[in-house]
Formats: sequence, structure tokens, C-alpha cells
Amino acid sequence: MPIDITMPALSPTMEEGKLAKWHVKEGDSVSSGDVIAEIETDKATMEVEAVDEGKIGKILVAEGSEGVKVNAVIAVLLQDGEDAASIGSKPAETPKPEAKSEAPAAETAKGDAGTLQYDKGTSTTSTDPVGNSNSGSSAPKPVPAPAKAEAGRVFASPLARRLAKDAGIDVSTVAGSGPKGRVVKADIEAAKAGKGATKSAPASAAATSATPATGMSKNQVMALYEEGTYEVVPNDGMRKVVAARLTESKQTVPHFYLTLDCKIDALMAAREQINAGAPKSKDGKPAYKLSVNDFIMKAWAIALQRVPTANATWAGDSILYHKRSDVAVAVSVPGGLFTPVVKSADTKTLREISEEVKDLATRARNKKLAPHEYQGGSTSVSNLGMFGIKHFAAVINPPHGTILAVGAGEERVYPENGQIKIGQFMTATLSCDHRAVDGALGAEVLGVFKGLIENPVMMLA
Repeated sequence: MPIDITMPALSPTMEEGKLAKWHVKEGDSVSSGDVIAEIETDKATMEVEAVDEGKIGKILVAEGSEGVKVNAVIAVLLQDGEDAASIGSKPAETPKPEAKSEAPAAETAKGDAGTLQYDKGTSTTSTDPVGNSNSGSSAPKPVPAPAKAEAGRVFASPLARRLAKDAGIDVSTVAGSGPKGRVVKADIEAAKAGKGATKSAPASAAATSATPATGMSKNQVMALYEEGTYEVVPNDGMRKVVAARLTESKQTVPHFYLTLDCKIDALMAAREQINAGAPKSKDGKPAYKLSVNDFIMKAWAIALQRVPTANATWAGDSILYHKRSDVAVAVSVPGGLFTPVVKSADTKTLREISEEVKDLATRARNKKLAPHEYQGGSTSVSNLGMFGIKHFAAVINPPHGTILAVGAGEERVYPENGQIKIGQFMTATLSCDHRAVDGALGAEVLGVFKGLIENPVMMLA
């Protein structure tokens, strides 16, 4: 009996994915463990292995298909003695958009004051910034729209609209004298002279006049679109997930922030000494090179062990106190952000942390991380020091309870025992989920971190 090969769930939260690539074609024989396809989620690209042996009888989902639901049948595997004729009726495919009838000669783009229609182009399809589908490779051209008796819509002739725009008059406030209340040229001229009747702007028009993303009216957005002053780029899966999670975080997690400065002269000296002692290969390349961020990861992981009640996450009806310091590190990738997790970072050497972070960051940029490598953890570290950022406050990545934001190291003048001195300092800001970590507790763990950073030899104690 033919065996269905289905879209696997690569993480507990995965609902759909992209079938990025097939490694087999119809008629190929496969064995258990053979890689047959690559599945791309918002976070990673994973290889799919065959569970059973047999022959690929039919591929039902084409390479490059997006939005394939988990458990949807993507191919059929034939066993010994079976052929393609034994495959039952083909599962229903995702319906393609129906061709639009030729009766409507134009696509409609709704503005905040009336309706504009756009001529169709020739071949391609694009989406304008207010959600309208426009065909053609050239910018859409407005043509008159017939009046429609819909609640809240303002009816006006194209000439009246143009005159109103030139005069800076909101056409929705002008009472129309034309058929069925349509605003005509005479009404605009009367309004310019201060003699025309006016009316309050319709509530529905006011409610939909501004787009949440820009604060501009839809007609203003469309005007910019037609002028070609910006490009519309649809959001991919990663960008949507980042937006959803961080919006959820700022709306539901009560953040508070604690900031202090760390003197890092001793850390920089220790780093230089350790790197100078690294063994070198025949070509003179050192076996390792520690970064300041490696010390930060280690110090933060130890601080959470010394103040274990700060290693906490909120779980609704309870608080989870984590026994391990599983610290995520923010990695910037094109179009988004990954937070791979260094497990038990407090137990690892600086060199081990350095090598693991580099490996995780490289595979994150190539979307080769496994789900268990970027899920979990109780806290994060975000370091923008390499970009010259002095100070910032990071957004907590749920379900984490804290995130440590670190700025650049820089020389500063400071007083000591009545003398003016110069030293290297770094600003660190801790964002805390107030439901799990209170102010005094956050201050305590951040103070321990400061002590370790300023005296890195204490990381060995």
C-alpha cells in the first residue's frame, strides 16, 4: 500500500513551512535515513529524511511551495511491487486564485475620501501599500469611479475632487448638490467662496483615514506609491514572527530597566593576555581569539547562578526558577534576528563559549540551526558595542525573564580618591519582567555581574 510522506513539524509551534528543495524525483528509490527534501521555516532550513524504503511514486508539492501546512501530504512512496497506478485519487491541492472576469475593467483602491480605480497593466501582479492588488509593471493610473451607494462613502466627481485637493478642501466636509448628494464642481467653488453648505466628516471615513503603520491617510500613501518614492517589500515568515513576538512582549510583559557602568580595564588586559597565549598553527593562525562578548556571556551566566532567584521566568500561575544558566545570544541575520542558546554557559570555559557562539552564529546566518538550538533558555544577551552603540534597552524575548543589553567600551574620565583618571567603561542595561524579577532582585544580580566584569579573575573562583 502506498505510504504518504507528510510535511513534518520541525518545532512545537510550527504550523506551516516552505518546501525549499527536493533531493529526489519521481521514480527514485530511497532507503530509510536518506535525505529527500529540505524544509524551510521562519527560523531554519532542515533536511527531511525518509522513514521507509521504497520508490518515489508521486511528488504532490512542488519545490519552492510556501505555506505548506504541517501534516499535509507532500509525496507518495511506493513499496515493492507497486506502481503509480496504485496511488489513489490525488489529494486536493491548494486552490489557485481564480482568474478574474473581464467585466470589471479595473482594480479598485479604496481611499479615505471616495474611491479611486486603477487601470490594469499588462503582465505582472503587485500589491500596493494599502493592500490593493494592481496588475501591470507600470504605476497605476487613476480613472473616474462610478458612485456607489455605500454607507460612509463620499461621492464626488473627479473634477470636484481635483479642485478640492488644489484648494486644500476636505471633500468629505462639502455637502453635495448633484444627483444623490454627489459633490460637483459648483459645490467646491461655493466652498472656496465660503458660501457652500458643509457637513461633518463621516465617522467611518475618519476611522479608516489613517493607516496604523504610517499615520498617513490612504490617499497620501497611494500618492507616494504612484510617485515611486519607496518600494513595497512583503514581509517574510521570519519578519512576521519577530514582529509578532516582540509586539506581544511589549504589550504583555511589564518591562523595567536597570543601568550601570562597568570599568573594563582589567577585562581588556586579561583578554589580551589570554589571546596572546593562544597556540598558533603552522600558518600562524591562533587556535582561538576571545571577544569581550565571551566574557560578558560567562559573567552573566555565573551571576545568575550566584543570584538564582533572578534566573526566573513567568509561567502564568507560577514562576519557574531555572537551575542552569542557559543564555541566549542575539545574532543579527538579514531580515531578522536569531537567539541561539548556549546551554549551561556558567560551566563552560571562555574558549568553549567563544567557539560555540561562533558556530551558532554562523549556522544561524545560514538558517541551519535545529529548533532545540534556538528554543528555551531563561535570559538573553544583546551586544551592540561593535556598532558603536553606547547604551540601549532591549526588548525581552518571551518566555525569557530578562535580557542584558551591552554597549561599546570607551575611554572615559572619572574621579578616584580626589584625582582625575582615564579608564575604559562599558554601559550595561538589564531589562526585567517585573512579574518574575523585582527591582531589588534585578539590581542585585546586575551588581554581581558588574563585579565579575570588573574583576574577571573572579570568574575562576
